[in-house]
Amino acid sequence: MKLRPASECKWDLVSLGEVMLRLDPGDHRVRTARNFDVWEGGGEYNVARGLRRCFEMRTAVVTALVDNEVGRLLEDLMLRGGVDLSHIYWLPFDGVGHDARNPLNFTERGFGVRGARGCSDRAHSACSRLKPGDIDFRRIFQDEGVRVLHCGGIFCALSESAPDVAMEAMQAAREAGTLVSYDLNYRPSLWKARGGQEKAQEINRTIAPFVDIMIGNEEDFSACLGFEIEGIDENLTKLDPVKFKKMIQRVVKDYPHFQAVATTLRGAITATRNDWGAILYANGEFHEATKRPELEVFDRVGGGDSFASGLLYGFLSGKSPAEAVEYGAAHGALAMTTPGDTSMATFPEVQNLVKGGSARVVR
Repeated sequence: MKLRPASECKWDLVSLGEVMLRLDPGDHRVRTARNFDVWEGGGEYNVARGLRRCFEMRTAVVTALVDNEVGRLLEDLMLRGGVDLSHIYWLPFDGVGHDARNPLNFTERGFGVRGARGCSDRAHSACSRLKPGDIDFRRIFQDEGVRVLHCGGIFCALSESAPDVAMEAMQAAREAGTLVSYDLNYRPSLWKARGGQEKAQEINRTIAPFVDIMIGNEEDFSACLGFEIEGIDENLTKLDPVKFKKMIQRVVKDYPHFQAVATTLRGAITATRNDWGAILYANGEFHEATKRPELEVFDRVGGGDSFASGLLYGFLSGKSPAEAVEYGAAHGALAMTTPGDTSMATFPEVQNLVKGGSARVVR
């Protein structure tokens, strides 16, 4: 995998996507809550934040916010995450939110037989209003220099113009020699009013030729690219790596330009006990991360994004594919032990887990 040298780039990774304000009812349910904790989060942003906070890499985010008190709260939360914010596209506030709004995401964690549940309020969001020409991608990729651009299916589902912005960014990235990472991240609620899976496949199949590193979970490759996994358990309680490998072989046959294809393997025994693993296909070979059966989960949201950031850390730091998928799986596992969308894991914790370390108390 040929990456631009770090010495000629200002950024190791730049993410393009929406950042939402997550309202978390803690141990309660959204419908009965009286207090909420607030976090920032978003599929693409979480990857940049994980790379910055856990792996100490240089990252920035391209997003849009409305310039009001909620937008500035999101800015304050992101500043604490350490991701560079110089490429935020600020929209004026009209006093009500008719023109554009800052998106909200109410998410409860789930417990036992009750799965996690999200309820987003993101219509007419600032990021969905982005259109080609709003962001100076030439400045980002040519003048500043970026090693990896990360985007995903969540951003591309936001509006009719979002996929055009994504492709504009990807074209600029490829012209500058920047690798493109893309997480399919299928969300039925986002595509529901836009044509469902059929529209999702139309958009993602158009975007796929621009992608170097394709990432997805047990549902994404089917919903977004049309690759069915034969004989998969409908409730996703048991996942067979052999079947996933066969599916990935079909993916790379149709998209031979993919330099890497990665997928997480999650078996949802209960909301708080998941089988967890991952597979990476690179250089014509499969690499499977250490399986973690019945992983105890505190908050599963963001586990896949943290897998992506750990995986990309492996690539960016020159590790082998086998090491990269281990870092991804370990970081994803640790991210699910803390609240919020974003990772609170430290690099020594990830290294310890990669090396087979235990959960003994550290004093």
